[in-house]
Amino acid sequence: MNRFGEILSGLYENRIVPYLGPGVLQDVRQVDTGRPMPATSESLILAMNDGKPMAPKLMYEFPRAAMNLELKRGRSFVERFLQKTYGETGWTRARLHEWLAAWKPRYVIDINRDTQLQDSYASRPHVLIRGLARIAGTDYRFTLHQHDGAQYREVCLDDADWSLPILFKPMGSPLPKPAYVASDADYVDYITELMGGFAIPPFLKGYRQGKQYLLLGMSLSRDSERMVMSDIVYGAAEPTKGWVLNKAPTDKEKRYCARMGFEIIDAGLEDLLAAAHWQPEPVRHKMA
Repeated sequence: MNRFGEILSGLYENRIVPYLGPGVLQDVRQVDTGRPMPATSESLILAMNDGKPMAPKLMYEFPRAAMNLELKRGRSFVERFLQKTYGETGWTRARLHEWLAAWKPRYVIDINRDTQLQDSYASRPHVLIRGLARIAGTDYRFTLHQHDGAQYREVCLDDADWSLPILFKPMGSPLPKPAYVASDADYVDYITELMGGFAIPPFLKGYRQGKQYLLLGMSLSRDSERMVMSDIVYGAAEPTKGWVLNKAPTDKEKRYCARMGFEIIDAGLEDLLAAAHWQPEPVRHKMA
């Protein structure tokens, strides 16, 4: 519990950045049917393929399955699936997102494609960065929007107000207009440009220096998610870049975290939220 106290203090002071994976949506249900939101790789594949499993090599990772169906049915098929799932279906709120909404971090990274994080900031001005892939006419692999507390407008780098909270959704979302990184081809393009520095705005490259990260609901067993994460947290504090909540890490995850400088904590989201409930009401945070 003392460790959670240190981490919560770092979160509330914006020294530690929340990094959200599929597991943060584990308690989300469809309003009409009560079905869980597809967020993990396997659940997304099943939902995209009408509930039917695909070949084992495709079931390993969502981008592989999405690439297979893109080749068969077109890129628009995958985009329509994601838009219907996350932009046109009603979902209950995740408990973790309710907690984030109560104190609104200065900077949040969310690799999910839903809108719950954006909903948490719907009444507060913020900057939204979303990943793009396989597009022409620009050197960058992100789209930039600013929210004024009521609606989004697209902005250029020089016009963005970087004093506002920053929501970084590298895999995209439905709002304000659909933008997704989904298939293998998308990931190859996006990660290449991420490594080259063209998928992150210049301000964020400076702001992230020396930060630590708390990985929530993250599996680090799949290559695509690990590659995205390692480049996004570039310049993190040393020797401890941050922490991963994981009650049952695989040997592969243990080796990866040791190499990367992440400490695995034997705890789940429910443990963190229980500890957060015992903390004093956080003040309205300085923009560190």
